[in-house]
Order: sequence, then C-alpha cells, then structure tokens
Amino acid sequence: MASVEGLSFSYVLHELPRDRLPFRRWRFELWHGARLEAAGWRTTERDALRALHKHGSRVAHAMFGLRPPADPPRGAAALRPGAAVRVLHGGIAFALVPRALDVPDALGALRG
Repeated sequence: MASVEGLSFSYVLHELPRDRLPFRRWRFELWHGARLEAAGWRTTERDALRALHKHGSRVAHAMFGLRPPADPPRGAAALRPGAAVRVLHGGIAFALVPRALDVPDALGALRG
C-alpha cells in the first residue's frame, strides 16, 4: 500500500488549573497551520495524548477523502508531552509537533 507523507500537525497540551471540579484535567488542541482542527480535555494526560493521535488521524484521512482505520494509530505510545513524533495510521503518515516549536523566535527576528 502506498503511503502519503509530509503532513504535519502542531499540538498544545497543558494541565488546566483546578477550579470547581475536584479532579485534574488536561486540555489538548490540534492545529494544522492557523486552523484549529480539534480541541477538548481529558482527565488524564495519557488520554489527552491518545485524543491527539485519534483526531490527527481523523483529520489527515479526511483531507484525502478517506475513512481512518478502526485500530489505534501506531506511534501513539511514543508521544511524550513537548516531543515531536511521526505517526503512521492506515496509508497516512503525519507528524505531531509541539506548537511552541512552530512559532518563530520573535527575539531572534528582532536581533536580525
């Protein structure tokens, strides 16, 4: 099966401050360029990372008019907060990169 490569998504993952709810929550955001593709929260960091993989696969497959396979994406266990990872799911390969790495260094641009 041929693979489609070169697709990249950026992500944000952080713990939400405690408020009225008595449990911890982790917020995730999946971005493709300037477009927010998915966002939400989960009660564990691990579940939030899994959600990033799932939504990344869903969006990547939809871009090519495909339905993502039912099995979980490979590379899902490899993602650690703040790390970049390559995910292969079905015939689609994509990268998940922390959003902070996508933003050019403003001070570097000012220094010239």
